[in-house]
Amino acid sequence: MVRVRGARTHNLRNIDVDVPRDALVVFTGISGSGKSSLAFGTIYAEAQRRYFESVSPYARRLIDQVAVPEVDSIEGLPPAVALQQHGGAGGSRSSVGSVTTLSNLLRMLYSRAGAYPAGQHLLHAEDFSPNTPQGACARCHGLGRIYDVAETAMVPDPSLSIGERAIAAWPPAWHGQNLRDILVTLGHDIDTPWRKLPKKSREWILYTDEQPTVPVYAGFTAAEVRQALRRKMAPSYMGTFTGVRKYVLQTFRTSKSSMMKKRAARFLSAAICPICHGKRLKASALAVTYAGLDISSVAHFSLNELSSLLRDSLAPLRIKGWSADRQLVATRIIGNITERIGTLQRLGLGYLAPERATPTLSPGELQRLRLATQLQANLFGVVYVLDEPSAGLHPADTEALLDALEQLKATGNSLFVIEHDLEVMRRAQWLVEVGPGAGSHGGRIIFSGPPAGLREVADSATRPYLFAAVRRQTRTPRTPQGWLQLTAVTRNNLRGVDVAIPLGVFTVVTGVSGAGKSSLVSSALTDLMADRLAGARAATQDEPTDEPPQQELEATRGTLAGDDALIRRVVAIDQKPIGRTPRSNVATYTGLFDEVRRQFAATRLARSRHYPAGHFSFNVEGGRCPVCSGEGFVSVELLFMPSVYAPCSACGGTRYTEATLQVLLREKSIAEVLAMSVDQASRFFEDSPAIHRPLQLLQAIGLGYLTLGQPATELSGGEAQRVKLATELQRVPRGATLYVIDEPTVGLHPADVDKLMIQLEALVQAGNTVVVAEHDMHVAAAADWIIDLGPGAGDAGGRIVATGTPSTIAAHPRSKTARYLAPLVGGA
Repeated sequence: MVRVRGARTHNLRNIDVDVPRDALVVFTGISGSGKSSLAFGTIYAEAQRRYFESVSPYARRLIDQVAVPEVDSIEGLPPAVALQQHGGAGGSRSSVGSVTTLSNLLRMLYSRAGAYPAGQHLLHAEDFSPNTPQGACARCHGLGRIYDVAETAMVPDPSLSIGERAIAAWPPAWHGQNLRDILVTLGHDIDTPWRKLPKKSREWILYTDEQPTVPVYAGFTAAEVRQALRRKMAPSYMGTFTGVRKYVLQTFRTSKSSMMKKRAARFLSAAICPICHGKRLKASALAVTYAGLDISSVAHFSLNELSSLLRDSLAPLRIKGWSADRQLVATRIIGNITERIGTLQRLGLGYLAPERATPTLSPGELQRLRLATQLQANLFGVVYVLDEPSAGLHPADTEALLDALEQLKATGNSLFVIEHDLEVMRRAQWLVEVGPGAGSHGGRIIFSGPPAGLREVADSATRPYLFAAVRRQTRTPRTPQGWLQLTAVTRNNLRGVDVAIPLGVFTVVTGVSGAGKSSLVSSALTDLMADRLAGARAATQDEPTDEPPQQELEATRGTLAGDDALIRRVVAIDQKPIGRTPRSNVATYTGLFDEVRRQFAATRLARSRHYPAGHFSFNVEGGRCPVCSGEGFVSVELLFMPSVYAPCSACGGTRYTEATLQVLLREKSIAEVLAMSVDQASRFFEDSPAIHRPLQLLQAIGLGYLTLGQPATELSGGEAQRVKLATELQRVPRGATLYVIDEPTVGLHPADVDKLMIQLEALVQAGNTVVVAEHDMHVAAAADWIIDLGPGAGDAGGRIVATGTPSTIAAHPRSKTARYLAPLVGGA
């Protein structure tokens, strides 16, 4: 047994628990109950801490270490490996091949066993990598794309003059006016329509690399500027001109402002590199072939296709008279590649290509890639701590996952798995439920033992779902009020798909992992609707990145027709973070913090001190602590140990100055309000509708345990998505809105799924249309309409298998979903 005593990490209440080794142990409980705090924050963190004690102090400095857990003791703990849920990591250079090391093996194959042109010298493996100076195409630096700014993007309406802001790519505020004033000083006409300006002038303004510094006379007309220059009047200031293209590229590369970077990205367009034609490598590497193909072509094959190609390539090597040593090298490398691919295929990932960028993978796909790496490692006596490995998986794929976990256990390892999937729980040898509630209402061990014993535990939130009879859906599906007809849709693995989406009802898009659900729902549908509604698509608050946009190369093609009166607005709700710094939190994102600050500013003490609402923000100077700049903590660098984040000594972690904290709203300071949970704040602000309503919605979708000041960086993808949903739900109901949601049940306990369904149902009842991509069969059974994609994944998917009511899909002979849906709707 692994014996944990006195665990106090996060919301754990000094708990003791014994967990067996050499078993599949599932940690469950409602969202926020403390499962991750026990499995990752305590057990895994302690295993890692012990391992690092054996590492040299110098090496320890180079490793990203987790925090030391708050626990009295843990006995019987073997070494541990963590496989957590993370979105597609890395930039466009990170790929399936790099994560699985398949790319390294392919480069070795081409280096040692490739067919070289006559007279070309032998290349090393790194010469076949687009991520090294030796291999990368010199023109595109190994990206396969070049990025530029087209004139039509910079000046979308040439009938306007420069003075009328024809140059859309320039900043809209003072900086843009400054650039226009500089052009007047330089003698350019800013009052004539752009299209009537001399071509030479237009090209200089857009494309020049010159940056002349000239006197600026703010507010002067062109005639007044000429007169001022003749008289050598003192200018308002000296201004430096930057060409439009240079400004956009420079802003995108160097701006620290998320808003400015995102705005500049809108004007960038991508094109295939004219030198390597998108293959990312130098000509010398592309000239080397294996089985008649260059390495770039092979890397775009699916893993299924690649395995077949390499196996079939071995026999001709002998026929062609290759030397014995060359045959041996090829055979060994190919054997290694096909063995690794076999592991990925058994996990249902054969549809992926080595070249597939990891940012485009779902968290579930990325975690299974890491799991495949561990299966290859053949470790013994290790504890694997996994975070919801079934997340994002169709029930058919979950079976393959369970087989892989059994394989790890059979080789002498322990599996500690955080899970909400009932089928995974049923396959476990031991179940630990943390609860009974979330946040401060959780953190206790409700049950620890073989799953059957949970049947007797009255406090268990899991028991009603794990042991109850199958819940059949009895509601009659609603009749659609109209239809959206998508025709010849092409996006990722969707190739010319025709599909009708009903309006005014709840639609679920199902299919095995990789079938094309997200491509249809989150990409194609929202893109086509945004075009149709001329930008009426709601912002999804995507965070800017350092990667240039790729939409020009991966654009949705197809047409959309339907009744515009039934859809006037589109809201896409995904699982991307609501912020990437601790300064973004639940209160700021939902907007309720604005009203909180106004109420503090309205108190008698704040008015007497002339404190505006902004004084109570920790993001701007004023009332925030000047030592930590409102962060609440400072980083303490330790020479041979990981940096420690300690509460700020000046403010004690409150983020504010002592004077600001003296202002009380009903005996609570601003810091105490931020430390409240949503549940506590809902009671505190019961008489303030502008604050109480968003808090009620957060409670309704199961987020009552989050604190108002909880940093966005600490939220899971599922929590971030539900915060976005609550933020949207608090808006004034408009009806005629299309809500597009990608896997809203990821990371949710069945009890929380029930809460979420009540909110989605309310959206439909209010006259809206809800379309979700989903694997949860209980959600699919409650739908009015189902679109089932498949039949397989990747190139074997992307087609419509069946559409209709849940009972229709449950009886469909070719649907892989039917088998799992039938028991819930009474189908065959």
